[in-house]
Amino acid sequence: MKSNLSTHGLHDAAQMGMRVAVGVIFIVHGFGKFGNPGFGGWISSMGIPAEMQIPIALAEFVPGILLLLGILTRISASLISIVMLGAIFLVKGASSLTGEHGYELDLILLASCLVVIVAGPGRVSLSYALKKVPRILQ
Repeated sequence: MKSNLSTHGLHDAAQMGMRVAVGVIFIVHGFGKFGNPGFGGWISSMGIPAEMQIPIALAEFVPGILLLLGILTRISASLISIVMLGAIFLVKGASSLTGEHGYELDLILLASCLVVIVAGPGRVSLSYALKKVPRILQ
């Protein structure tokens, strides 16, 4: 018996679910960083210029929207992966997987982004519906 998972409807639902979950998380996280003086002060205390507040917020918010819609998903997931690597190594210092200042959630989000990069947007996405976006950019 031969099974082809990529043509199964659950595969499409799983890809969409992964994209939507990661997208919503980053839309909320990115939106909360816009105009938040507390975030600007916090990144300044870590040695990152406060002017980086808007680029950091955009690097989470815009790819989150694109993931939710299913457009440029591989590029968006790659950008979020870079943000997550920064969160793990720069912000949390990769000191403890669990507990206070643990990076387990960041690691899960990084792994989810890597799955999106490998699997692509799936058939339940605007990229698939439009069919004009080159596969490498989906």
